[in-house]
This record gives sequence, structure tokens and C-alpha cells, in this order.
Amino acid sequence: MIGKISGRVEYRTTDHVLIDVNGVGYVVYCSDRVLATLPPAGEAVALYTDLLVREDLLQLFGFTTLFEKEWHRLLMSVQGIGAKASLAILGTLGADGVSRAITLGDVTAIKAAKGIGPKTAQRVVIELKDKAPEIMALGGTLSQAMGDAPAEAPASEDVIDDSDVAPSRLRSGASASGAAAQAAASVQADALSALGNLGYGPSEAAQAVAEAAGEMPDAEAADLIRTALKLLAPKG
Repeated sequence: MIGKISGRVEYRTTDHVLIDVNGVGYVVYCSDRVLATLPPAGEAVALYTDLLVREDLLQLFGFTTLFEKEWHRLLMSVQGIGAKASLAILGTLGADGVSRAITLGDVTAIKAAKGIGPKTAQRVVIELKDKAPEIMALGGTLSQAMGDAPAEAPASEDVIDDSDVAPSRLRSGASASGAAAQAAASVQADALSALGNLGYGPSEAAQAVAEAAGEMPDAEAADLIRTALKLLAPKG
């Protein structure tokens, strides 16, 4: 299993990038959102990858965070969702947006992805809604594994690395984007854990955190917890 690739961008197209690793080129398919963060040809890049193995096909799919990679794998467990559809959903919503849409049962948001019809979108929400809290809680663990911020890709080394060191690009905007997504996942995981410690069930806690995060995307964990508690408070 190839868990991460570090090398240099050879070229990129509308759906994939060719990464040169010590003279060997790896074709890595990515969502529109990931492709938009990649640096120009010749610059260093690193992506977490998931390898799809079929009898007549080997394909690599690339992600800027482990959180996004885990959602990709979970989305592909839904009948009718292949790698292309999963990347379309992640490209439209991002990993955080997917968490929020599924937790809140927002079929319309899932349906906004290219090629996803209403029945498929509904199936995604129904099949994954109970699993969303687990992935959201995993966000904190994944962020700890990645460190506080994405590390820079080596400027002089092209290697394949399966370790849990965060991939990055030399472009500062891409690093900032990855760091923001990583921080959001960690904050939501902390809030989810706190609500669980207060006795709330995973599903109701995840729904409250997702709704609060939608209202306050840049909130710290404490603010997110307070807002979620207000949402969970008995009405009337």
C-alpha cells in the first residue's frame, strides 16, 4: 500500500497530477479542490494517497489531509459511489463540508456534486449518518498524527513515504489551506469529545457540533462547545 507520495510536479490536468519520484512518474487522481492547491510544475509536493486495486487497474488517489482520505474511503463504501463520485463530493464540499452535510442529513448539499443524483445523495446520507460521528471524532487523532501544521515537502529529496508526516506544498496558500482544514477537524473532534463526556450520545453530539461549526467555521473548541450545548438544550 502506498500511503503517501512526495516528489515534484511533472504536470497536472483536469483530474490528475503526475508526480516525479526519483525518475519514476506516478499518476495521482485528485479532486478539483486538491488540484487547485498544487504548486506549478517543477516544485515539490506531497499527498496522502489511497490505492485502488482491481484485476486490470491500479489507481492512486491523492488528498491533502488524512481526514479527507478517510472520508474518501467511507464514501466509497456506499453502493453506487465509486472513486470518481467520491472525489466529486469532496471537491464540492471539502472533508469538513461532507461531515456537516451527512451529519445534518443535508441531501441537497451532497446532490450539488457533479454526477450525484438525488437518490444517490440520499443513500449517502442514510448509510453514513451513523458513521459520521466516528470520522469526526477521528479528526483529532489524525491531526495529532499530522502535527500542529503541515510540514514542508523536502526541497531536495523525492521520496515515497508511507509515514504519518503531513504532506505539503511549497506554495504558502496550499499549506495554509491544509492547516485550516486540519485545525477545523481537530477543533470539532475536541468539541465532540467534550459533549460525549457530558453524557450526550454520538449522533446528537455530532449533529450539534456540525450545526455549530456551520454557524461558526473559525470558532475555537470552547466556543463550539458552548454553541452546541445551546443547540442541545431543551426547547421551551
